[in-house]
Amino acid sequence: MPFAALTYDILPGHEDEVAEVFSGFRRPASPDVPGEAGRPAARILATAVFIRDSTLVRVIEYEGDLTVVARFMASQPGVREVERRLKPFLRTPRDTGDEAGFVRTFQNSLLRCVTQMSVPRTPAVS
Repeated sequence: MPFAALTYDILPGHEDEVAEVFSGFRRPASPDVPGEAGRPAARILATAVFIRDSTLVRVIEYEGDLTVVARFMASQPGVREVERRLKPFLRTPRDTGDEAGFVRTFQNSLLRCVTQMSVPRTPAVS
């Protein structure tokens, strides 16, 4: 499954406050990301957030179209709440007030994937 990593430019010295913002994150009710006509177009499999000094990185494991994932995330109350609460701690402002700005910010903050390796995921044999 592919991974995407997004960066946030945080004001130094606020790592604990930023960690607190993410501590109560509300996930969507389903990992399925709807596309046209409500059919699943992608899935968000896992997320993780890392911080050190002035750099925060959010890693997303997903299936499907990453732009569809970004549009979906733009509409999620938990994501919008995190973006709102992060504003005072951002060194570089993020334009995430509407879907277009969110998707543009999402794309601009993506790290280039240099390599990605994983083992095949198969159900355990009983």
